[in-house]
Amino acid sequence: MKAISTEDRKKIETGLRAKYVRVAITPEKDFQYPTGEAGLKGQHYDPNFLRNLPHDVLASYCGVGNPFTLGPISEGESVLDIGCGAGVDTLIAAMMVGPEGRALGIDVVPEMLERARENLRKTAFDNVTFQQASAEELPFPEGSFDVVISNGVFNLIPDKEKALREVFRVLKSSGQLRMADQVLTVAPSDDLSSRIDNWAG
Repeated sequence: MKAISTEDRKKIETGLRAKYVRVAITPEKDFQYPTGEAGLKGQHYDPNFLRNLPHDVLASYCGVGNPFTLGPISEGESVLDIGCGAGVDTLIAAMMVGPEGRALGIDVVPEMLERARENLRKTAFDNVTFQQASAEELPFPEGSFDVVISNGVFNLIPDKEKALREVFRVLKSSGQLRMADQVLTVAPSDDLSSRIDNWAG
């Protein structure tokens, strides 16, 4: 497959940022699947966790699946949420790990991070941090996390192989990656230009 040029990468990043600036304000307008509380209930999130979050925090959810169905997260563990968006999954992870654990969410879109921090301010959690970072260049030492979660993000990352190498670098040797995402069910178009336009749109 032809490599993505620097110009194409910039086009993708600009298009995605424009979309997720809108999503930070009104997530329900950009997706054809249920978002907010309907999305959380449809993805079978544990209601015991949902009832501990304010309604307007739940309303900001726009994931494509439920990474927490892939196995338990234990108290005291450290969790990294890649592409945390408005931070709903990060906050749920914080409840799972308890006060002795930590949950850290990263995103490349400043507006989404501000929404996540606003959501955090509406809770009493003190084991949550949000910061700007790319999955392709995680700013953490090797073996920093017990669990990495991601919800509907890897399909958007230009260099998925690099991002996965970074994930396994920052995971502990016994750590786990739990990902929910969208996948192609047909072969991608041979026309790179049209794929870039679709990616950036």
